[in-house]
Amino acid sequence: MGAWQAELELVGTGDEPVDLRRTLASHGVADLPPNEIDAEAATLTTTLTLRQGATTVHVGDGSSGAVRVTGSGPRAGVLDAIRHMLRLDDDLSAFYALARADPELAWAAAGAGRMMRSPTVFEDVVKTICTTNCAWSATVRMTTALVEQLGAEAPDGRHAFPTPTAMAEAGDEFYRDVVRAGYRGAYLRTLALAVADGALDLEALNDSELDDDDVAERLLALPGCGPYATAHMMMLLGRYSRLILDSWTRPKYARVNGRKAADRTIERRFRRYGAYAGLAFWLYLTRDWVAERA
Repeated sequence: MGAWQAELELVGTGDEPVDLRRTLASHGVADLPPNEIDAEAATLTTTLTLRQGATTVHVGDGSSGAVRVTGSGPRAGVLDAIRHMLRLDDDLSAFYALARADPELAWAAAGAGRMMRSPTVFEDVVKTICTTNCAWSATVRMTTALVEQLGAEAPDGRHAFPTPTAMAEAGDEFYRDVVRAGYRGAYLRTLALAVADGALDLEALNDSELDDDDVAERLLALPGCGPYATAHMMMLLGRYSRLILDSWTRPKYARVNGRKAADRTIERRFRRYGAYAGLAFWLYLTRDWVAERA
């Protein structure tokens, strides 16, 4: 199969707008391999694992109000994967209604707030564990090693994120000497083994019928997934009620707000957003991640 292209309409299920730039720059983990984001051009290049094999696709601005997806090779399943990653099946219209009434967050109603996710919950959990208790450079190193060493190779030489089976089959020495994951190595391998064996179904966490407390409890039970990782994963799962309060968000809030604040004070500030409190907090902190356009 040769080169192909298709378009997806940039609109949520509540007919609300979707800002591609804001979605691609929604959080740092979105830019980890196999994703490559060009923030200035607002494009995403990623390699996906499909039934037909790995394939690399490019995502960028299309015609007015649309995103263009281009690839070469397998196409079946690609658009569904990109739609999932960009969260085009979500409805943020209720959040935007609240944001418009808040002078400090009214700007977000133009299409911000979609937390870009991976094709699978497994990939997001692994990447989140790789962000815990380490510098960002270590996170990039660990994720890059997993992708390049264990991920299926596409025709262009890029690699997809490894499957649970591939990660489960890698030995302890791989996580110690190649990934250099430290204590996380045992967590990653244990997680991969459970998913590969069918003992753990992480994709079930996408079930909208589950309540937030149930999802949080399941996440906290995962190896290497503490309170911070759980809060981060809840956001990526589209569950926005919890604020991510950590060593980055607290100082950033102080800078944006003009003064430090206790966690209780911060939580009270965003309580009006109810189920979207965590999303409102995150957008308040990250508005400067994307340059305002006329």
